[in-house]
Amino acid sequence: MKKLVKRPRGPRFHQTLLTRYLLIILFAFLFIPIIFPLASFVYMLTEEYTSSRNEDYLKYGDGSTLEAMWHQEASQLDEETPEQTDRKLQEMKRNYPEGSFFWVDASGETQLQLPRQEQLPERWTHADAIRYMKKHIDGDPYTVVAFIGPDNSGAGFMVMQLPRSLIQLSTPVGAGTPFYIAFLFIMFAFFVLLSLLFFRQIRRRLLRLQSAMKVHGSDGLPMPIVQKKQDEIGELEAAFNEMTDQLRGSKERESAEEELRKRLIANLSHDLRTPLTVMNSHAYSLRGEALSEHGKAAVKQLEQKIASLGSLIENLLSYTLMTGGRYPLKLEQLDVLRLVRESAAAWYPLWEQEGIEPDIDLPGEPIIWRVDKEGFRRVLDNLFQNIVRHAHNGQYIGLSSETREGQTALVISDRGAGMESESSGKGAGIGLAIVEYLIAEMELEWRTESTANSTRISIFPRQLQT
Repeated sequence: MKKLVKRPRGPRFHQTLLTRYLLIILFAFLFIPIIFPLASFVYMLTEEYTSSRNEDYLKYGDGSTLEAMWHQEASQLDEETPEQTDRKLQEMKRNYPEGSFFWVDASGETQLQLPRQEQLPERWTHADAIRYMKKHIDGDPYTVVAFIGPDNSGAGFMVMQLPRSLIQLSTPVGAGTPFYIAFLFIMFAFFVLLSLLFFRQIRRRLLRLQSAMKVHGSDGLPMPIVQKKQDEIGELEAAFNEMTDQLRGSKERESAEEELRKRLIANLSHDLRTPLTVMNSHAYSLRGEALSEHGKAAVKQLEQKIASLGSLIENLLSYTLMTGGRYPLKLEQLDVLRLVRESAAAWYPLWEQEGIEPDIDLPGEPIIWRVDKEGFRRVLDNLFQNIVRHAHNGQYIGLSSETREGQTALVISDRGAGMESESSGKGAGIGLAIVEYLIAEMELEWRTESTANSTRISIFPRQLQT
C-alpha cells in the first residue's frame, strides 16, 4: 500500500518572505515623502519653541534689545549737563549690577566709571577710540557704545558692558540642525540595517539547509532538518524532509530486497548442489559402460558442463557472502610469485588437456604484497578459468611481470577472442565480479587491455593517496 505523505500547507500571506520584503520596500518609499517632511516640521516647531524659551530665559533680553535701549537712553541726555549723564549711569548700574559703565565727554576726557577700570585712558584720542571699538567687537564682555545727545549726534559717548553669557545662550538658534541630520542618518541606517538583517536571516537559513544536505546519517542519507517557519524556505525545508523520508523508505525497501535476493541465492546454491552431485555420479557411472565414441564424447561434455555449473554455483555463493560482508579476509605479507607458481602448477594438467601452452616468465626475486592467501588464489583461479572457458582457442596463456605506475605488476595474458567478444560475458560476470571485489579488499588494482585477439590483465598494489 502506498504511503500517503502529508504535504505542508502553503505559508500564510503575512508570513511569506515576499510580504516581509514588501514591508521593507514600503518603509523605504515612505521614508522620503513622509519621514523627511515630518522630521522637518518637528524640527521647525522645536526651533521655534526653543527660540521663544531662549528669549524668556535671557535675563536682560538679547543683544539687539540692549543695543536699542542704550542708544535710546543716550539720545535723551545732554552732554552739556554731566550731572544728568552721571545719574543715568548710576541708574543703569542699579538696573544692571553685572555691567560696567563709563562715559567720555566731548573733549575726550574719561568721566564717571562704574566700576573704575584702570586700563581706560584718562584722555581719549581718535586712535584710542578706534582701538577700543576694534578690540571689543564680537568680544566678551558684550560692549555697546552710543553717542550722547539727540539722535546720538553729540561728540561724547557712553559705554555699557555686560557679560555675553547674560545675553546669549551657549546653544544658539539652529543648534538643533546636527540632531536633525543625525535623526535622518539614523532612519536611513535603520532601513539599511533592516534590509541586511532580512537577507542575513535568509542566507543563514539557506546555509543551514545546505549543511543539512551534506550531513549524512548512519544509513548514508541526509538527516531531516527542523522546520522553524512557514514561509518559502520553510516549504523548501519541508520538501527536503519529504525527499529524505522517501529516500530512506526506498533504501529500506532496497535493503530488504537485497537481503531477500542474497538469501534466495544462498538457498538455491545449496539446493542445486545435491542434483549436480547426483548427475556427476551418474556421468561417472556411464564412463565405465561400453559406449560408442559419440557416447563417450557426450559423457565428457556432460561432465564438463556439470563442473562448469558447479563452479558457477560456487562463485554465486561466494559472491553472495562477499556482498553481505561475511567473507573473511586475513591480509598478510606474502610472496605472490610463489602463489602464482603453485596455482599454475595446479592448472597445468587442464591447460595441457585443452591444448593451451603456458608461457611463464616470472622473476626469481620474490614480490611481497599484503594479500589474503586463499583470496589471491581465488583471483588467479577465476582468471585462469575465464581463459580456459573463453580464450582456449588462442591456445596460449602468459604469466609475466612488468613495472606499472611505479609498481611491479603481475601480468596475465592470452591470445583468445578477448573480453570484447560476444561470448566472453557468458558465465564470466560473477567470476570477474569476485575478482574485482577481492582485489579491492586486498588494496590492489587491476587494469584490463582487451582487443578482438587478446586480453592482457595487470595486477599491482594500490598507490595510497597522500
